[in-house]
Parts: sequence; structure tokens; C-alpha cells
Amino acid sequence: MLGLVVVKKDGRRESFDRAKLRIGIQKACEKRPISSETIEVLLDQVESACHGREEMEVPSSVLGELVMEKLRALDKVAYIRFASVYRAFADLQSFEEELHALLKAR
Repeated sequence: MLGLVVVKKDGRRESFDRAKLRIGIQKACEKRPISSETIEVLLDQVESACHGREEMEVPSSVLGELVMEKLRALDKVAYIRFASVYRAFADLQSFEEELHALLKAR
């Protein structure tokens, strides 16, 4: 699975780096009951979804949303941790809104 390019928010392009994505997911899953095998399956699913797109360029926003979708189904705490970094909540209100949406969806 070669050739996938991630387009950053500032327009820069870089090769998809599974290891870099793994680190972010592992940080979100730290001290949660999530095995390394489960993280690898999540990575496989995200990478497959990216490769399933028509274009070989994937916006970082799409990549982040895919990870959050998978984490949300897997572990709500890991999801909130990842979302807090990915979405870079500007203030407590933004964070509270995300928590409220998560609780409402239950």
C-alpha cells in the first residue's frame, strides 16, 4: 500500500506515515483497556478506508475524522483524548460541547 499522500491543513503534503498515526492513537489509548492488536486493527481499517478513496491524496481532516469515528466506537475516553488534540479545543466550552454530544449519542 504505497503512494498515499496526506494533505495537511496548511497545504503541505507528506507521505502517509502509519507509525506517526499509531503514536497518536496509542497516546489516546494510554491506560485504557485497549490491546496493541486492537490498535493495529484500527490502523488497518483507517488505512484501508484511505486507500479505498478515488484519490491517492487524503486531507488530514479526513484521516482525523476516520480515527475519531473508530475510537468513538471503541472507547469514549480514548475518543475524547484524541479529539481534544486533533480538534485543538479553543476553550472549555468547546470541550464541553463535544462531551455533551458524546453523552447525547449514548
